[in-house]
Amino acid sequence: MDLPKNHFKQALKESRQQIGLWCSLPGAYAAEAVAGSGYDWLLFDTEHSPGDPLTVLAQLQAVAPYNVSAVVRPASNDTVLIKRYLDLGAQTLLIPYVQNAEEAKSAVAAIRYAPQGVRGVSALTRATRFGRVAGYAQHAQDELCLLVQVETQEALDNIEAIAAVDGVDGIFVGPGDLAASLGYIGQVEHPNVVAKVDDAIKRIKACGKPAGILTGNPVYAKRCIELGTLFTAVGVDAGVLVRETEKLAKLFAK
Repeated sequence: MDLPKNHFKQALKESRQQIGLWCSLPGAYAAEAVAGSGYDWLLFDTEHSPGDPLTVLAQLQAVAPYNVSAVVRPASNDTVLIKRYLDLGAQTLLIPYVQNAEEAKSAVAAIRYAPQGVRGVSALTRATRFGRVAGYAQHAQDELCLLVQVETQEALDNIEAIAAVDGVDGIFVGPGDLAASLGYIGQVEHPNVVAKVDDAIKRIKACGKPAGILTGNPVYAKRCIELGTLFTAVGVDAGVLVRETEKLAKLFAK
């Protein structure tokens, strides 16, 4: 059995725009419902949602038949958590709160087997198709995609150093935490925050790395794409559910 191809990673290498949806609802049913909606990738979040390895496993299984790539965000840059999601079959990870090159190197080490890294070895995992993928340990990293998230002023100061780390496949700008770091908590559209985000995208692109972002503002999403983002999340499932159900209710409000 062959190692599954990472179509998301290949698309980034070919500079093909990937439009995504953030999935904060932890159920497999919700994941499958949006898997056929036409997005290039779905982000299964476990940092700011109730998700965990078991719910992510069900989500990965639910979307596997669909033409969409799965990206998983662990709760932190933690070697054990990263190992668990990789063993479950996640091929693309978004690591939150990476502040500098050393933390980026730690994330890279977590997805690689020794001697290049520290990922624990197990032959009977979903990632190996339960031992059926020939040469998995030797070739796994070829199809793994590591995205790191910069979301503070310190991280922005270190963008070039982070981008230079071998094994970092893309850099995602997190506007929410960045706004808080800059003293504008809850104000992601403040001009000073927007200026920092815009500059970060340009710098990431100048480093030759794919840039990513999440924004629920379609106008700003298109602007980010024009600036150079290659993996652009344009909404959150819970947000879409809440806003659209509110709209419907207001149509019949007494």
